[in-house]
Amino acid sequence: MKKQIVVLSFAAILAGCATNSDNISATYVSPMQYGSYSCPQLREEAMRISARAAQVTGAQNSKASSDAVAMGVGLILFWPSLFFIKGDGTTAAEVSRIKGEMDAIEQASVKRKCGIQFAKEKPET
Repeated sequence: MKKQIVVLSFAAILAGCATNSDNISATYVSPMQYGSYSCPQLREEAMRISARAAQVTGAQNSKASSDAVAMGVGLILFWPSLFFIKGDGTTAAEVSRIKGEMDAIEQASVKRKCGIQFAKEKPET
């Protein structure tokens, strides 16, 4: 019985860790909201979204790294550090929404033949 409680406790703690931004999927955003945009307007919006994406993915990845460190320290050295694990929150939700907006802008760009594409992250080898 004690072994099951320990396993369930560790599973709950691991589930509370923040997710790396690469592993967050896009929320659906309708490309219709960009349907009336001209190519210059789409480019401007793409630049704005790209800048915000860099900010929130950096913040999310920082949370994920901090949580991983707290987890490592907690499991090996000092279990009270597990209380400092933040988990996903509004930043993860914003990463998901921004990824959806990027997809919608790309779809609107294809429809208007603007040629706007966001750089995809390279898979690590």
